Amino acid sequence: MIDVHYVTFDCARPYELATFWSRATGWEIHPETEVDDDEVLVSGAPNLLFIRVPEGKSVKNRVHLDVNGSGGTTRDQEVERLAGLGATVHEDRRRPDGSGWVVMLDPEGNEFCVCRADYEKQP
Repeated sequence: MIDVHYVTFDCARPYELATFWSRATGWEIHPETEVDDDEVLVSGAPNLLFIRVPEGKSVKNRVHLDVNGSGGTTRDQEVERLAGLGATVHEDRRRPDGSGWVVMLDPEGNEFCVCRADYEKQP
């Protein structure tokens, strides 16, 4: 059995991308972080680690995060909030019956999906 310690993102601008994900999740950036650090940690469950790499993103992510609202926010409210933070809608896979998800891109083009929270689903 293992514990997931970090989910790591290769990126060009670690501090900027960590700031987006910190605002998206409400989790804190490690307090000793400097703006020009090559590694930036966002403490959460799991921790998110952003590491500067020289090459850019060139293909679809093989691993991505699925997220949903909390505290009563809906999938659609979260899509709007995340877009306001700098994410973009990549594919809208919502269905007329309310099921489905929205594929979004973070500011460096990493895919993630916004799904409905369990409290949004009809019995």
